[in-house]
Amino acid sequence: MSRTLWVGVGLLIVILAVAYALSRVSSQHPRLDNPPVFGQVADFVLTNQSRQTVTLADLRGRVWVADIIFTRGAGPCPRMTRQMKLIQDALPSESRAKLVTLTTDPDFDTPEVMKSYAARFEANPDRWMFLTGTKKAIAALAVDSLKLTAIEQKPEDRKDPADLFIHSTILVVVDQYGRLRGIFETEGEGVDAAHERSQVIALVKQLEHER
Repeated sequence: MSRTLWVGVGLLIVILAVAYALSRVSSQHPRLDNPPVFGQVADFVLTNQSRQTVTLADLRGRVWVADIIFTRGAGPCPRMTRQMKLIQDALPSESRAKLVTLTTDPDFDTPEVMKSYAARFEANPDRWMFLTGTKKAIAALAVDSLKLTAIEQKPEDRKDPADLFIHSTILVVVDQYGRLRGIFETEGEGVDAAHERSQVIALVKQLEHER
């Protein structure tokens, strides 16, 4: 397999294994006095569904939940987006938390495409941003900072026209200081998505009161 921007299959397996293990820790200990810090999110420059530039500074002072999908995805992608929609609806109106969805497919997922996808899931643009940009910028944020990842499927390995990427099916939570604080699995055998979602919401609420 050629060396590309997206990480290789071996690294994908390692990252997903670590992420899944961390998600078990986060799920089992939703009310830690001091939730662990898994890493610092590096600065980034991406574009939201309204063609506005978004950087890490724009999210400072807010807790945020992130995932990675692609709008042409017909498998986990819509299910993950529905999970994010349920989180959006469950957050208190006074919460300043944000939802952040990244795309693995920036060549197709333009801001206009992302905006249409957001509308399909009734995303509140004041709460939920859909980010696209260069592959390099997306990979730096998704893989290096958020422990998310994606690799492009070889054409010969695709089961259908929408089977374009293998990607993470986790939700991550970042605190007000740009630190990764929670990793939750939402897909897979034996995963209780409703339980994981409740843990995400609980951690968001906890971190919003953390000083």
